[in-house]
Amino acid sequence: MSQASANSPTLERRLGSLDAAAIVVSNVIGGGILFTPPQVAATVPHPILFLATWLAAGVLAFAGAMAYAELAALRPRAGGEYVYLDAGFGRIAAFLTGWTSFVAGFSGAIAASAVVLAFYLGRFLPIAGSDQVLLSLPLGFITLAVSPQTITALTAIWLMSWIHLRGVGPGRLVGNVLASLKVTALVLFIVFGFAFGTGSFANLTTAAAEPTTGAWLFALVPVLFTYAGWNAASYVAEEVRDPGRNVPRALALGTVAVVVLYLFLNALYLYVLPVSELAAVRGSVLDVIADRLLGQRAGDVMGVVSIVSLLASISAMVFAGPRVYYAMARDGVFFPAAATVHPVYRTPATSIIAQAVWSSLLVLTGSANDLTTYTGFSITLFNGVAVAALFVLRWREPNAPRPYSTWGYPVVPGLFVAVCAVIVANALWTDLGVPLLGGTSVGPSAAGLLIIALGLPLYAWFTRRASA
Repeated sequence: MSQASANSPTLERRLGSLDAAAIVVSNVIGGGILFTPPQVAATVPHPILFLATWLAAGVLAFAGAMAYAELAALRPRAGGEYVYLDAGFGRIAAFLTGWTSFVAGFSGAIAASAVVLAFYLGRFLPIAGSDQVLLSLPLGFITLAVSPQTITALTAIWLMSWIHLRGVGPGRLVGNVLASLKVTALVLFIVFGFAFGTGSFANLTTAAAEPTTGAWLFALVPVLFTYAGWNAASYVAEEVRDPGRNVPRALALGTVAVVVLYLFLNALYLYVLPVSELAAVRGSVLDVIADRLLGQRAGDVMGVVSIVSLLASISAMVFAGPRVYYAMARDGVFFPAAATVHPVYRTPATSIIAQAVWSSLLVLTGSANDLTTYTGFSITLFNGVAVAALFVLRWREPNAPRPYSTWGYPVVPGLFVAVCAVIVANALWTDLGVPLLGGTSVGPSAAGLLIIALGLPLYAWFTRRASA
């Protein structure tokens, strides 16, 4: 049963296609592109196959985005895959994706990005990035540690939460400005780097080793995680004007823009560093490339770009995430207060605050990186299941009005689902196959399954509470 009264204020449709596309771009381009390329280069030490990994993941992201576009046009409600899994596979499946989004998918990513943001600010204001513990508070199994770095991260989280709580208008303005600055800076960096930087195109063809097929598939997981957010416009579909037209446009425009930027950025990385040296980079690869290309001052400039990029990413996630919890609460499977819409600002205010509180706890306990690592593969899992819901709804509701129908159906969405299944199976086999039989500890994918499973007793509790 819905927890929202019929007379309660509702979300309002104020976003256009460019606004929603900016959410996609900001959500995707964050800390991942700063740190993932060396990890991928270490797994796939062949420049052509390295770039092919990014292209393949980009094509998959676009295929997924177009499938989501049909789902969003069919169900133009807040919540993204929560709504699609609910329609296709039932409330339990929907709750598990929403639970994972709250505990790690959005909140964990916000916390991790905020800590990285503090690190970058430390380049210009050393105290902001200092991890020296000022106050430690043991609370049973966890310890809250306050440092200048955590204070900086918390400030960023709560500032963005306050802006987005104040209305779609202020949130849209801030998000669009940050997204525009981010894209412009990256494009200028790419153009200037290839035109005037020191590098070698031979690096793009010189391999360090030949990766196995399994390694290449495994490398798709962090790359797809770096593309995570291509579906961001679907979370705010309830606030997009003419969603049947504008949500598909936003998903297509935002995803294509990100894929093009990622390909050129990674090509520039290889232009400057051979794949073996790229694999050895520790920390932000963007800083290393900027210093190599243009000197220390350029590194400072890119530090500013990274700060803007991370702020934009935090802003987009603060915007999108609460719409999932709002949808869950409206359906009676989350805390009822999370379905509250602010009477003046028309935003899911309680959900925004709840996300900020949980993200803050993750910052203070230092557990954000672990959670995002553990649940990274679950993003691929739930994306695949959400696209599979497209087939269910085509079969179950063949005559439902579809303002947009995904291209290449059933082959393209079917390929997306199949590839997601292979990636998830490969990740689980790597973590659970031989290692578990050998008695060693389980890996991050297995831990991710445990986190997802922990949502089951919570679902039972919420449903009993709602029916009481």
